[in-house]
Amino acid sequence: MTERVLVIVNAASRRGEEARSALVAALAARDLHPVVEPLDDAATLADRVRAHVPDVTRIVVAGGDGTIGTVAGAVLGTGRPLGIVPTGTANNLARTLGIPAEIEAACDLMVAGRTHAIDAGEVNGRVFMTTASIGLSVAITEALTHDAKQRLGVLAYAATAARTVARAERFVADISWPGGTRRARTVQVVVGNGRFYGSAMQVADDTRIDDHALDLYSLEVRARWRLFALGPRLKRGTHGEADDVHAIRAAEFRVATVRPMTVNADGELVTETPATFRVLPAALTVYAPDPADAPGLG
Repeated sequence: MTERVLVIVNAASRRGEEARSALVAALAARDLHPVVEPLDDAATLADRVRAHVPDVTRIVVAGGDGTIGTVAGAVLGTGRPLGIVPTGTANNLARTLGIPAEIEAACDLMVAGRTHAIDAGEVNGRVFMTTASIGLSVAITEALTHDAKQRLGVLAYAATAARTVARAERFVADISWPGGTRRARTVQVVVGNGRFYGSAMQVADDTRIDDHALDLYSLEVRARWRLFALGPRLKRGTHGEADDVHAIRAAEFRVATVRPMTVNADGELVTETPATFRVLPAALTVYAPDPADAPGLG
C-alpha cells in the first residue's frame, strides 16, 4: 500500500510552483503518495493539518524559514515527523540541520528514515524555529522587499542590512531570565533556537537546536561603525566575546521596551513587546542526517 504524505508548499517562495511540481514528482518516484495542502491561510493551517493526520504517516514542508516556522507550529503535537525541503532564500533551519538544498537529496533523506527530536522556540505564543529578534533585524525585514529576495536571493539580505545598519538607533530593553535581569541600551536583541539566521550568521558558535535552551544576545554598541566591525564575528558566532555584546543562555526570557516594538520571528513580523520567549524542548521530530553532519545538532 502506498504511503500517504501531507505536503505543504509555499507557492509564493523564491522557487514556488517549480518546487511544488518537482517535490510531488520526487515523492511519487519514491512510492510516497503526496496529498498537497496549500499554504494560503496560516490561521486555519493547524486545523487543516490535524484533519489530515489520521490518513498520513509524515508531513513534508517546502519553503523558506518563515514557511517552515508556520508549518512547524501546526505540526506540533500531531505525532508525525516533519520532512523539510528548503526552497526559500536563506534556509537557515535546513543549514542548522544539515539538510541538503536539492529536492531529490532532501527526499532521499526522508526515505532513509533517520529522525531527530529538536527544540522549538515560542514568543508570545508564536512558534519559531530559527530566531526571534527586536530592533535592527526588524528594520532589515521591513526593508527587504519580496522582489529583492526573488532577484538576489541571499545577497538581498546583505545589501539590505548594509543600508539599514547606517540608520540603526539604540533603544532601552529590560531583559529578564531565571536568575538574572539586565537593562540594555541596544540596537538589537536576538533570541535564537537554531544555529543560523539572516544571511547565514550564527547565533553562537556552540549553540544546538536540541540543547533545550535559547541563546540571547544584545548588540550594545555606541557607534554604528562597530556594527560593521562586528560583521565577521557575527558570521562566525563569536560576537559574544566582544565587550559591547552581551550573551545569555537560558530556557526563558522576557524583554520589555519603553514603547511597543515589533518582534521578528523566522523572518516574519509576528508580535510586539513586551515579549516572553521560551524553549519547547524536543517539541518536533524531523528527518535529519547523522548529527556529525549537522552543525546544529548535538
